[in-house]
Amino acid sequence: MRLHRLDITAFGPFGTTQHVDFDALSTAGLFLLHGPTGAGKTSVLDAVCYALYGSVPGARQSGAGQGMNLRSDHAEPRTRTEVRLELTVAGRRLEVTRQPPWERPKLRGKGTTVDKAQTWLREYDATAGAWKDLSRSHQEIGAEFEQLLGMSREQFCQVVLLPQGDFARFLRADAEARGRLLGRLFDTQRFADVEKRLAERRRAAEARVREGDAALLADAHRMQQAAGDAMELPELAPGDPGLAEAVLGAAAVARATAQERLTIAHSRLAAAESAHADARRALDETRELARLQGRFAEARRRAERLEERADGHREDQERMARSRKAEQVAPALHLRDEAEREHREADAAEARARGLLPGTLADADASALAAAARRAAEELGGLDAARRAERRLAEVTAERAGLDRQERADEDVLREADAWLEGWDSARAALQARIDTAQEAATRAEQLGVRREPTRRRLAAARTRDALTADLETARQRAQDAGRRALDARAHWLELKEQRLNGIAAELAARLADGEPCAVCGATEHPAPARKDAGHVDRAAEEQAHAASQEADRRHTEAERSVAAVRESLAAATAEAGETPVAELAAEADELQQEYARARHAASGLHAAHEELRRAEQERERRLAERQQAAVRGASRLTRREALDREQSQLEAELTQARGTEGSVAARAAQLERRAALLAEAADAVRAAEDTAQRLKTADARLADAAYRAGFATPEAAAAALLADDGHRELQHRLDTWQSEEAAVRAVLAEADTAAAARRPSADPAGAERAAAEAERRLREAVSARDAADRCRAELDRLSARAAEAVRRLGPLREEYDRVARLAALTAGTAADNERRMRLESYVLAARLEQVAAAATVRLQRMSSGRYTLVHSDDRSGRGRSGLGLHVVDAWTGCERDTATLSGGETFFASLALALGLADVVTDETGGVRLDTLFIDEGFGSLDDQTLDEVLDVLDGLRERDRSVGIVSHVPDLRRRIHAQLEVLKGRSGSALRQRGV
Repeated sequence: MRLHRLDITAFGPFGTTQHVDFDALSTAGLFLLHGPTGAGKTSVLDAVCYALYGSVPGARQSGAGQGMNLRSDHAEPRTRTEVRLELTVAGRRLEVTRQPPWERPKLRGKGTTVDKAQTWLREYDATAGAWKDLSRSHQEIGAEFEQLLGMSREQFCQVVLLPQGDFARFLRADAEARGRLLGRLFDTQRFADVEKRLAERRRAAEARVREGDAALLADAHRMQQAAGDAMELPELAPGDPGLAEAVLGAAAVARATAQERLTIAHSRLAAAESAHADARRALDETRELARLQGRFAEARRRAERLEERADGHREDQERMARSRKAEQVAPALHLRDEAEREHREADAAEARARGLLPGTLADADASALAAAARRAAEELGGLDAARRAERRLAEVTAERAGLDRQERADEDVLREADAWLEGWDSARAALQARIDTAQEAATRAEQLGVRREPTRRRLAAARTRDALTADLETARQRAQDAGRRALDARAHWLELKEQRLNGIAAELAARLADGEPCAVCGATEHPAPARKDAGHVDRAAEEQAHAASQEADRRHTEAERSVAAVRESLAAATAEAGETPVAELAAEADELQQEYARARHAASGLHAAHEELRRAEQERERRLAERQQAAVRGASRLTRREALDREQSQLEAELTQARGTEGSVAARAAQLERRAALLAEAADAVRAAEDTAQRLKTADARLADAAYRAGFATPEAAAAALLADDGHRELQHRLDTWQSEEAAVRAVLAEADTAAAARRPSADPAGAERAAAEAERRLREAVSARDAADRCRAELDRLSARAAEAVRRLGPLREEYDRVARLAALTAGTAADNERRMRLESYVLAARLEQVAAAATVRLQRMSSGRYTLVHSDDRSGRGRSGLGLHVVDAWTGCERDTATLSGGETFFASLALALGLADVVTDETGGVRLDTLFIDEGFGSLDDQTLDEVLDVLDGLRERDRSVGIVSHVPDLRRRIHAQLEVLKGRSGSALRQRGV
């Protein structure tokens, strides 16, 4: 990374625009940034960091986190704060411009308003010879630089802007403080996450093992419940060593007992089934004997009833025989009745038809009537041409009426069109004026709409800002309360722990037993064991107090996080809304909304006016077209009316001749149609009457012959013997029933087994049923006992198999738990084989610190003329963990001592060497990004001339490979030694920059 140019406007102490040409300063390789105290030397470095990451480094970030505090108090009210940096990184020439939130005077009216922060990123295209825009997003640009540089803001501030005070503290810090700094620079959070993940896996594995033990113990209790007194289970708990063996052994004994009980139940069931089968057979035999005896008695009773009804049965047989003879005459009877009915109907129809005829034809025969009907039909056919002429005359008359109506309608259309077209010009001018007015209002509404949304966002942000301000104070108060409670809980725990340690002898004495050796001294006699006093604290009370202390610490941490979250949200809301009061922003938003609403209301008629003008123009075109079409139709109607007049005269002459004495052709045709229909109907009726009379005579002869052949003296006697369908079916049913009943009775009385049963003594079914019921009850009891034994055996087999499977599954879980527990203890530094009690994250940081110490030693030896060497130490310090120790070896004495023993000047160049070494290691760690520009901030005033020369020689060596180093200092001697200088001049109107010696 190489810096080229920096432009600062209204930033920090600089009220006007200042320019820094880093290309000119870098030509000398080593340049000095100096000026009076408070002039703004560090602000130049702040501007570089702000341009890249959007925030300033170190402790200054909290003061400038709002963005508004970056602005110079010396700047003009209408001058916008801006930082522009041009640099080359990863082979790309970029230019980034940042403008923080700015409270400026309103363009109209009084008061101020806040413009939101803006950011631009451009890249120089060497091929096109021009700059091209890349992004305007704060987040995208920050992420882009973090990716290109391979460093976060904290790492950049440690590597490129070397703050000597931080590294002097690093030299004197303890292992925990060094770990926090190195953890931020080298991002070792992933190793801490590994420790946490292993601890979580250990707890999860332990929970799974305990769950498996609990499930196995639950199955054991279920087996004990199923087996009853056949299984004895000792007192067991999850986690007991012999749990699996005890459960499986007790299950084996219970299964054997259950199998023995099942065998006994099967034997009892077989005996009960045999007795039940014998009782059922006896019951079936008794029931069968009772059935046969009852069957024989019922057959005797039915035979007696048949004998009583024998005379009636013989009468029914004789009546059925006469009916069957009469059925031979039934077709002739039916034909004669049908012929008589048809003859009566034909005579009545003939009388009605002759009554409608005129007197001259009332007595005519069928031939004469048919001839008269044919003559009327021929005359009716001659009227077809007249009908067509009559229909055409009606069409002509209707067409003439239609032409008259169309002529009147066209006259109305012409009058309306002329009246409407007279007012067209004035109406069009009025509509155009409405359109122009609405268009102006629409333009105004669009402009107001663009201004309205930013004002709404600022108002919402201001309301959020005010709410969060109150929330921040509440969160701070909660955090303070949680902190006090955490301190009280820790003090209580430490007090209880001290009391327990004071009374630990009493706890040890409680485990002593006569004859058993003491765990401390090994003696088997205990003449005066310690006793617990009234204020003794046991382990459970101490652990409870410890847990309460940890819970209070956790709540305090959560409260601090809540404060940080509220503060971050408040910063974002203030960056958006600034410090403008909510009431002022609300009034501005309301004013804009009202003006916008008025403009929108005025513009709402634009579309309607356009539509109305379009419809009016369409109406004008339609009126002109209608007027022209009406004129064309008028000329066409005149010609058509003349042709219709000629055709009407011809048709009227034809119809006068065809109507005769009737009023119309239709009346004449109706008269002829009625006459022809009457004559034809009368002829048909006469012929039908003659035919039915002949059929009736033939039917009478056939009926007399059929009755004689069937054995009846007259047809009337045959008709009397004939039965109707219902009577015939009823009589046949009685005969069939008698025959069936007689056959059934004879069959039953002829059965050998039935007759034999009737000769035996009467059966007793009730006694046999009672014996069978008792045998069935004994069988059900045996089945229930067998099923219960079988279920017990099956349940024990199932639970035993599940318990065995659970034991097999628990084996790998226990192995996994042991393996994970060992790894978790090793990475957490609590394992017995971790002699130095080093956590995994501390181990990685120790390796990084060892690299930093090696890189720093190269420069420290040059600065100290070979006297000092930095070495890493992983020795434990007190009761803490080891791995992050840092010592210095003095070549003059050969002793290794702590870095805190260095003098002020020695501490400076040692910390400078450490900073430069750390910069090299972090650069390699983040991907080897080349850093061509470095800054070193203060600390040179504590060096003597010789040491200063040696330090400058080391810094001058950094110029190798085209690297530029800037020293920030106000030491006068450096101004004589370093010719390339960037001087900060302090004045009442603000600071200014001046480059010299370049």
